[in-house]
Amino acid sequence: MLQSSVPMGGQSNSPAPTCDCLAHVYGNAADWPERQRRYPSDMTDAEWAEVRPLLPVPGWMRGRGGRPEGYCHRAVLDAIRYLVDNGIKWRAMPADFPPWDRIYAFFRRWRDNALVKEFHDRLRARVREELGRDAQPSAGVIDSQSVKADAVVGADSRGFDGGKLINGRKRHVVVDTLGLLLGVMVTAADVGDRTAAQALLERVARAHHRLALVWADGGYTGSLVEHCLATFALVLAIVKRSDDMRGFVVLPKRWIVERLFAHLMRSRRLVRDFERRTASAEAMVYWSMTMVMTRRLARSRRGRA
Repeated sequence: MLQSSVPMGGQSNSPAPTCDCLAHVYGNAADWPERQRRYPSDMTDAEWAEVRPLLPVPGWMRGRGGRPEGYCHRAVLDAIRYLVDNGIKWRAMPADFPPWDRIYAFFRRWRDNALVKEFHDRLRARVREELGRDAQPSAGVIDSQSVKADAVVGADSRGFDGGKLINGRKRHVVVDTLGLLLGVMVTAADVGDRTAAQALLERVARAHHRLALVWADGGYTGSLVEHCLATFALVLAIVKRSDDMRGFVVLPKRWIVERLFAHLMRSRRLVRDFERRTASAEAMVYWSMTMVMTRRLARSRRGRA
């Protein structure tokens, strides 16, 4: 699939299509009965109205080969949202969705071609613009989260986090000041925060040229601060916890990234790492955040109505 926005018009294979996704308008999805939306994870009409213009255009519509798609794009997106939200196995997909292997093929194609990240980034830009912010952030926050790994996770991508006493993987994330995801990298849990941050911040700084300041906790001190300034022209500001503090204390800026982790934990697929590949684990994080942002945009649309 190409990385460009979806056109809004077209001719339909059905006399009166009720869905305006590209598979219905141009493809063969009209040959199948349209499913009724019934799950809390299904997109509302307001969410779909925000999502549809941001979807990539399929390759078969650009003369790049392949057959016209036979399954509704909205149904496929709802199926992936259902899996992420409820934490089911791929083969346990409810029967009212398209076949699980077709949904997984869609997920894999978007993962391998970075289309899920592109879709996520377009949604993030829309959310920021709705709030009167520039589409590209200038400041962010970095942190990590260790989670237990399922038995399917191989020894080559899992480890033991001695600080959290967790055997599994670690999610390293950078968020903007609104708590929206700028980048994620999944590693074994025994990978140090500074080691992972060096690669993650390079990736994020390359994608977001306006980013000039990133807040971090005491685990990111040392040579990383000088490296970020010299290599990426990025100021890494350390927000330390005072030795006089006892118990839970809300620290400036660091609570923003902790809120993102709370959002992720509401997606049952992310409570534990079930993915064989770290690329799939990162894609699941992006899919979870797309649900947060589409709902936020739908609320804004209702407020404008």
